[in-house]
Formats: sequence, C-alpha cells, structure tokens
Amino acid sequence: MVKHVILWKLKDELAGEEKEQVKAGIKEGLEGLAGQIPGLIEVKVRTECLPSSTADVMLDTTFDSVESLKGYAVHPKHVAVADSKVRPYTAIRSCMDYKI
Repeated sequence: MVKHVILWKLKDELAGEEKEQVKAGIKEGLEGLAGQIPGLIEVKVRTECLPSSTADVMLDTTFDSVESLKGYAVHPKHVAVADSKVRPYTAIRSCMDYKI
C-alpha cells in the first residue's frame, strides 16, 4: 500500500469566510472522490489547524499500489476537482508519498 500526503498553503489574499469556504470546497471535492477512483482505499482532508501550523489544508490518502496512485493523478474526476477547487486557491504544495 502507498500513502500520498499533500500539504497546501492557501493564497495570502484568502481570509475569513472566503478562506473557510475554499477549505470546505477542497474537503468536499477531494473526499467526494471516495469510491470513484480505482485503487483509492481511503481519503481524508484536514482543514482544522492549530495556530502553530504552517499549512492550511492536508490531504491524507491511501492507495493499494504505486500504479493506483499514478492513475489517480491523471484520473478525470481527480483532475476536475484539482483544477476547480484546489489549484486556483493554493500558493504552495508539498507532497510526500511512501510505502506502508
């Protein structure tokens, strides 16, 4: 199995209610992919951060294989969520993939 963890820092111009709406949209969009992507075992988005955090949103996913992770990256449903709910609002993306 493979873990795919992403941390995003949202754009500085997002604040208050708008920032919360963006975070909720990211969470809803990505968690909505559960059961729709082959090999995606688990997907969880964290948006409630402690003040000590340097990221705004965390994606924690589990895949059954490296090949499934590669397929997820280009799957049309994932790309649609990334292009509409994630990429327009993020300034920094950090990723870590590892086998478990």
